[in-house]
Amino acid sequence: MTAAPPKSPLQKRAEAMTEKSPHDLAREAEFVAFRAGGLEFCINIMSVREIRGWTPATAIPRAPSYIRGVINLRGVVLPIVDLGVRLGLPGTEPTARHVIIVAQMGDRAAGLLVDSVSDILSVEDTTIQPTPDVASNLARTFVRGVIAMDGRMISVITLEHVLPAMDLEAA
Repeated sequence: MTAAPPKSPLQKRAEAMTEKSPHDLAREAEFVAFRAGGLEFCINIMSVREIRGWTPATAIPRAPSYIRGVINLRGVVLPIVDLGVRLGLPGTEPTARHVIIVAQMGDRAAGLLVDSVSDILSVEDTTIQPTPDVASNLARTFVRGVIAMDGRMISVITLEHVLPAMDLEAA
């Protein structure tokens, strides 16, 4: 009798999810955690289409300062948002070590230029704390809450506000 092959991390995660009741799953969400501008952020994993290495972008004249340009992603023109600049943090000078998170919100898609992707977080809704009152109105527009986990403070990004309607007529 041969031993069963070791289970992959994906198989282990699927088994763990099937062991939970539907009530538990309704209160739990998964987020992709990443670093931008020296801080930690996350977005809902359901908004992430793919994570890819840095690809130089073609600049768009008169685009907002947080738009690095556009790339060709399998025949689709994808705007690249420097997330640090968009959030009022220092800009990123991309290298081969930087990452683009391709995010989808409804019919809009954009690439988020970030320093690195760190992990996938599974958190219950009750774990997400509201954005502190000391934050500016602008910060509360971009950050819908904070997750305190393992000694880390991770801001939950509101993609709808980070990625404005791409009005390229002004460009």
